[in-house]
Amino acid sequence: MTEERTGYRRSAKSPRGEARRKDLLDKVADELGTNGLVDFSLRRAAKAAGTTHKVLLYHFEGTEDLLTQAVLQLRERRITRALEAATGGPAERSLADRVRSMWPTLIGAESWVLDQAIGLAMYDAGRYADLARSASRQYLPALLSLCPTDWPDGRKREVAELILATLRGFLIEWRTSGDADGIDAGFQALIRALEREEQP
Repeated sequence: MTEERTGYRRSAKSPRGEARRKDLLDKVADELGTNGLVDFSLRRAAKAAGTTHKVLLYHFEGTEDLLTQAVLQLRERRITRALEAATGGPAERSLADRVRSMWPTLIGAESWVLDQAIGLAMYDAGRYADLARSASRQYLPALLSLCPTDWPDGRKREVAELILATLRGFLIEWRTSGDADGIDAGFQALIRALEREEQP
């Protein structure tokens, strides 16, 4: 992947430009969700968006910026679906129940691409570390929002970090080994830990 930096982002100066940028990003994210990160390029993205790579360079700073923004978009969609699953149903659901209900969404459509992004960040941290750092920034507010409202902020942060790290481990295991039984066993342990955390 070669980076073509333009420093433009002139589109950010107008509502019309931002609307066009969002439309392009939606189309590129859709394509990325279908075909993954391997061999991603501006030309491939332009074809998916029905435009030229020069138009993309008008709206984005280059290949890596576009890739990062598309990954962020896909992750935001995943978080939205996961939160909908977690917050649906009775209002008095436990944190453990909410986390359990998120799992099918986390391993659903587009999950493999987001797992690829984390792998890319580990493989070449110099260029792609922000793909991993941004995951924490995106997921933590959602997980914090699921914690009981009467918990102190420090406790919410500790539990949210535990959930995030554990689910990441399960996702890696899911992607690399496919050991559903092992993941289920670990998941049950996480659920029990959350149930104990919620006990008065």
